[in-house]
Amino acid sequence: MAEKNEKLFDQFEPVSYETWRAKVETDLKGADFNKKLVWRTNEGFNVQPIYRLDDIKDLKTTNSLPGEFPYVRGTRTDNDWLTRQNIIAATPEEANKIALDVLNKGVTSLGFSVEEPDYKTVETLLKDITLSAVEINFITCPKKALALAEVLVKYLQDHNATDDFHGSIDFNPLRKALRHGAGNVCDSVVENAKKLLETVAPVKKLRCLSVDSVTLGNAGAYIYQELGYALAWGADWMTLLTDAGLSAEEVACRIKFNMCVSSNFFMEIAKFRAARMLWAQIVEQYKPKCSCAAKMVVNAETSKFNQTIYDAHVNLLRSQTETFSAAVAGVDSIVTTPFDTPYQTPDEFSERIARNQQFLLKEESHMDKVIDPAGGSYYVETLTVSIAKEAWKLFLATVDEGGFFKAVNAGTVQAAVNASCEKRHTDVARRKEILLGTNQYPNINEKAASKIVKKEGACGCGCSKEDNGGLLMKRAATDFEALRLATEAAAKRPKVFMLTIGNLAMRLARAQFSTNFFGCAGYEIIDNLGFDTVEQGVDAALEKGADVVVLCSSDDEYATLAPEAYKYLNGRAEFVVAGNPACTDELKAQGINDFVHVRCNVLEVLQDFNNRLLK
Repeated sequence: MAEKNEKLFDQFEPVSYETWRAKVETDLKGADFNKKLVWRTNEGFNVQPIYRLDDIKDLKTTNSLPGEFPYVRGTRTDNDWLTRQNIIAATPEEANKIALDVLNKGVTSLGFSVEEPDYKTVETLLKDITLSAVEINFITCPKKALALAEVLVKYLQDHNATDDFHGSIDFNPLRKALRHGAGNVCDSVVENAKKLLETVAPVKKLRCLSVDSVTLGNAGAYIYQELGYALAWGADWMTLLTDAGLSAEEVACRIKFNMCVSSNFFMEIAKFRAARMLWAQIVEQYKPKCSCAAKMVVNAETSKFNQTIYDAHVNLLRSQTETFSAAVAGVDSIVTTPFDTPYQTPDEFSERIARNQQFLLKEESHMDKVIDPAGGSYYVETLTVSIAKEAWKLFLATVDEGGFFKAVNAGTVQAAVNASCEKRHTDVARRKEILLGTNQYPNINEKAASKIVKKEGACGCGCSKEDNGGLLMKRAATDFEALRLATEAAAKRPKVFMLTIGNLAMRLARAQFSTNFFGCAGYEIIDNLGFDTVEQGVDAALEKGADVVVLCSSDDEYATLAPEAYKYLNGRAEFVVAGNPACTDELKAQGINDFVHVRCNVLEVLQDFNNRLLK
């Protein structure tokens, strides 16, 4: 077999797009091709059900190799990304102990939070850590970034380690304005940034100008918004500081992008590819002397926006998909958010699992051995260009309005992202965006109140928007979780009884749908095999102490069965019809007002039932 060079695909005749399209339209039996098979993305462009070589033959993005400008295929010639863990500890001593432990378990990048940037703190944090082998990142208050830089540089000079060190200081003067509202951007940001760059000059691999679009992603921004605003943010650093007298390479080589990763697998791969390509072209306009200045350095962090408290282990599936897409996309380092983050400070177990999610991709799937495996994919290459176009439009619009800093100061960035967040919450409420285990297929018997040991505050991932216009920062699952928690806290858990009758296939399907529907509020569900009469069904429901009786049958039978059941029930429990039959108006005229079906706003319907049922 090894000696045979037969090309198996030569045995099949080529199929043109026109032939394929004709066959599909025949199989659709008159249904609209564009409505059934073409996906309109939140990014503002259509995704086709099939892509071919013809779709990418004119794309310039396919003309470069990994490591070549404009770096769409990666800034390196390998894909060995850094596995980063952000250390959570009460003291520097504890943080150092945890850091040394996780370094022995495969972590190659550390994130330290620093509240008091003095020499002793830095010395304690870095004790016994081989700086040449580990990336070190510091997160601190923007006002303390300069002081931290001063003590870090002194420490490195004292230990002859300025050449060994590589890492970052998260200087983000927009953090407060983004989270708490407009008008908080410091007027002296350029002056402070210049001092910071002067201070870190002896440490060549220390990046300190932050572009933190993770905040935007966790606030519910769409992919094109995160990318467009991130590029505008980075461009503002370049413009402000080159105008202040610094060279392009001095600025660009100090910028670090921290970007979010959502569960939209292929779109996220395309986003990072587009990001490198667009950033390289932006930096090129400033005419840096070294080509390395045009390389984007990206730390990717899996999303908190789509994490859930109920069925929390599904968070592992989401974050694994996200980590996978970031790895395929060729980012420089990855933070996999532990699955228990929404309801407690991650513990040793969840942090170990988060690390292992990356190790799985490296050690078992060998994703670190292949650079840009998505390169050449007709789909991904087309997505890369499509996302780049939409992000570029937003970038140009932001620049035309005075730049990202000015837009944040005016509150327009926060307003735009909050609008997207609200739209996404509406989509979750209507099940257009699915959160498995929360708004679809819930574990109805799960209890979660007892495991919540932290409250989501103003800077967390589930708080309410500040009065002065900060980012909403509200996880997609929050409203559904409030329903479940209210049910748990109630004196009596509502019972929902499925009164199944008539057409076997329809009653089973609608009982399953209704079980899933009311299960999202944590109600007790009582299903049945079926009844011969509505009287039998109603009597059985009342015997079980049902608070809600859901009639499950076929549309044709509802005209007769629904009025019968409603009249016999006589207000002894809430009455619901499963479906949206043609006779809905006639049923409403008889006093039947509750219907559950695929077009419902699930959240609003369940909130209404909670108001009626919970005591």
